Amino acid sequence: MQVIETKNEGLSREFAITIPAGDIEVRILAKLAEIGQQVSIPGFRQGKVPTKILRQRYGQAVLGDVIQDTVVESSSKAIEDESLTPATQPKIDVTKFEDGEDLEYTMAVEIMPEITPVDFKSIKLEKLMCDISDEEIEKSMANIASEIVRSEPIKRARKARKDDIVVIDFVGSVDKEEFEGGKGEDFQLTLGSDRFIPGFEDQLIGAKPKDHVTVNVSFPDDYPAENLKGKDAVFEVDIKEIRERVDTPIDDELAKSLGLESLEQLKDGTRQQLEQNYNMFTRNRMKRDLLDQLDNAHEFEVPPGMVETENQVIWEQFEKARNEDNLEKEDKEKSDDELKDEYNKIATRRVRLGLLLAEIGRINNIEVSAEEVNQAMLQEVRKYPGQERQVMEYFQQDQQAMAGLRAPIFEEKVVDFIIEIAEVSERLVTPEQLMADPDMIAEEVKTEANKKPAKKKTARKKKPEPKAKSKAKADDKEKKN
Repeated sequence: MQVIETKNEGLSREFAITIPAGDIEVRILAKLAEIGQQVSIPGFRQGKVPTKILRQRYGQAVLGDVIQDTVVESSSKAIEDESLTPATQPKIDVTKFEDGEDLEYTMAVEIMPEITPVDFKSIKLEKLMCDISDEEIEKSMANIASEIVRSEPIKRARKARKDDIVVIDFVGSVDKEEFEGGKGEDFQLTLGSDRFIPGFEDQLIGAKPKDHVTVNVSFPDDYPAENLKGKDAVFEVDIKEIRERVDTPIDDELAKSLGLESLEQLKDGTRQQLEQNYNMFTRNRMKRDLLDQLDNAHEFEVPPGMVETENQVIWEQFEKARNEDNLEKEDKEKSDDELKDEYNKIATRRVRLGLLLAEIGRINNIEVSAEEVNQAMLQEVRKYPGQERQVMEYFQQDQQAMAGLRAPIFEEKVVDFIIEIAEVSERLVTPEQLMADPDMIAEEVKTEANKKPAKKKTARKKKPEPKAKSKAKADDKEKKN
């Protein structure tokens, strides 16, 4: 095999590779001999079919297989001999092959950059702390109580008004025929909740108990039931009772309605939930700051192919959001060219941070155990009650899906490793400051690293291995969820 390097620019390498015709012929004959031991051809004993006959029958198929196998094996050997660590799948182009002649092809490959992480002791992080006050607990419990709808009959006779709960019997018809799902008894409907067809609830405002109301409405053109789309409908409605919402008291009864034993237990549970929420915000703020500092402290070329792949993922997500009319206001006002330029920067940052975290994990022997991946899989499975078996089989049969479970676990473990070494100071803040957008909070609450970004440092390291790839998607400061 002859290997000639034809390009060596940045992370791009290209080679012209030639495989002698004799090597190809040896492979073809070996393959034909293998086939000859397995097939039966009239007039010949099994295993005694002449090579000429086998070549006539199977030559073209064997030739295709041999070329493919030869290219795979020889390209892998060339990469190994050149001590390369590919960042993406090599691109192969067969430029010449005729039966009985040399096989010639080109191989283009992007290699991994050389990375040397900074000294993590030089990283300064701020851990924002938040005390949980009795007032916060009371406010949180009040929010819980507000989600529980309680009502009682109105104390004096009056007409129904918006936000009242009317208890009704109703029968709906289209073209004087009842339709499926158009009938109900003792149904409690909050006027103004928009639970029913547009216009239905409005026509019940002003009604009194024991009133009979004929409601005329039209089903929307996008109504889910095909047979009702755009149809005019008539509902005969009997008002049985008018109720009004009452505040749900924060007491033992509220706690028991939530499956707890007492108000004290509800308070303890609320405190624990607030602590978890605040810890999550604290963690996310520290992680974002850490990723910003790592991005500023490392400058190395990233493989264009990896950036292109990440770009495609981001743009597909953007297109989906645009089709669903779910874009952020600021994105709606930008041209596609502006957005692509912005997303390219995000993709580059993600790839750089992913490669950096992967290298940090490799150097420090940070690994994700099978048990950790299994736990993550079980958490995903629980999200699909009734489909647990199918979801479990999906993950078990799809290596890419399993890698998707492993990547965030690996990333979090690397982040934890760095935080343990970095210089971390604590600051007591209010809940509002903790949960505010870091770009909008007061200057004194921002970290020193954000006020004075570190100068870019060129970082280099001997060949990293591609096994520890991870996309640092959790916190991109350019695009915030």
